[in-house]
Amino acid sequence: MSYPGYPPSDGYPAFPGYPPTGQESVYPPAGQYPYPTTVPGGFPPSGGGTFPAAPPNAGFPGYSALGGYPASGSFPGGPQAGGMPPYSGGPGFAVPPTGPGFGGYPQQPPAQSYAGGGPAQIPGFPGGQVPSPMPGPPAAVVQYTQGTIQAAPNFDAGRDAEILRKAMKGFGTDEQAIINVVANRSNDQRQKIKAAFKTMYGKDLIKDLKSELSGNVEELILALFMPSTYYDAWSLRHAMKGAGTQESVLIEILCTRTNQEIREIVNCYKSEFGRDIEEDIRSDTSGHFERLLISMCQGNRDENQTVDYQKAQEDAQRLYQAGEGKLGTDESCFNMVLASRSFPQLKATVEAYSRIANRDLLSSIDREFSGNVERGLKTIVQCALNRPAFFAERLYYSMKGAGTDDSTLIRIVVTRSEIDLVQIKQMFTQMYQKTLATMIASDTSGDYRQLLLAIVGQ
Repeated sequence: MSYPGYPPSDGYPAFPGYPPTGQESVYPPAGQYPYPTTVPGGFPPSGGGTFPAAPPNAGFPGYSALGGYPASGSFPGGPQAGGMPPYSGGPGFAVPPTGPGFGGYPQQPPAQSYAGGGPAQIPGFPGGQVPSPMPGPPAAVVQYTQGTIQAAPNFDAGRDAEILRKAMKGFGTDEQAIINVVANRSNDQRQKIKAAFKTMYGKDLIKDLKSELSGNVEELILALFMPSTYYDAWSLRHAMKGAGTQESVLIEILCTRTNQEIREIVNCYKSEFGRDIEEDIRSDTSGHFERLLISMCQGNRDENQTVDYQKAQEDAQRLYQAGEGKLGTDESCFNMVLASRSFPQLKATVEAYSRIANRDLLSSIDREFSGNVERGLKTIVQCALNRPAFFAERLYYSMKGAGTDDSTLIRIVVTRSEIDLVQIKQMFTQMYQKTLATMIASDTSGDYRQLLLAIVGQ
């Protein structure tokens, strides 16, 4: 199976420096995080929670405003230390509790009791103190994500199969009828429609769709009808098939998926294409980039959501000594920490690193690495800090400038539509002062545009 124009012919879009040109009002100045971060131990100390961003006067290195942070309100959990204005929600951060992820506002963990008496004095921490002893409270940080596509109520696979059959029967194609079905069904429901279609008509729905559609709208609809694991495996195979390698696809998928997703992708790659993904990666990549991707393929990242702040401090020191603190770079140290630690643990490590190095970790990776391994390492860090912001950036650069990287646009919209596309849209608006739908509408046309907008939601 092949899609026109897939994979994209261009390379991985360079990560812009922060701030990107023309976005100075959105991103913090160089040396500060472009992503929302979590204050170790919870802030304020008596309750805890995740701040979308903290204003510069909070006294905590690396924190700055990221838009929509109110100057008044109330944050449950304690006093406002260090000149922090109270938190009252902020647009785009209070989201429904539909699953794990990044970018949302977590529930406040229950109050903890701490051994050791009074609070520890921490230089540079808001208010100068956090509860003793270090590390912080064991409560996991819970964050919420939400897709734009939900399973349709009162679903009837046979009825939908009949609608699709009528839309493709006879002269011409009723694209609107097809769009109405595929954009409003979950991936699981689409698989049931595909099975019902074959049972009812003895025909393959995918073959019928391919014969009726063409171009980008064909690629988009066929992607929607692929099981999600198969689509990721298919995308990886086509990124390495033939002459040249689409490293951006390898990075986007292997550096952002969960352990379970990675393992399922690796198994699917073997069963569907009869190939070993590690062997394909070794034949198509080399050096430290190859080793990073092989590490990602193991699907063995620690997924314990409890943060060990002492380990975060030690890892931050280790990364500093492996890069900024020495002549040359110990690439294996960066690989080890970024490939094995949980994303909440990496977030705490990034925060500790900024205090040690007086520079954020993304900037240090910029200085110490180049090429694809740099992009891969930065993707992991960005996903630890704010996964929806990473995908928002990828979507923006798929449409920015002359031409459109349609395959990247399609892949991200489809793969995130049931996971965190709501949060990606929110981050997109905050980062670029325009909605994702607006940019899609101006960059695409016809049924392709209509279907993309139906998935994204207005």
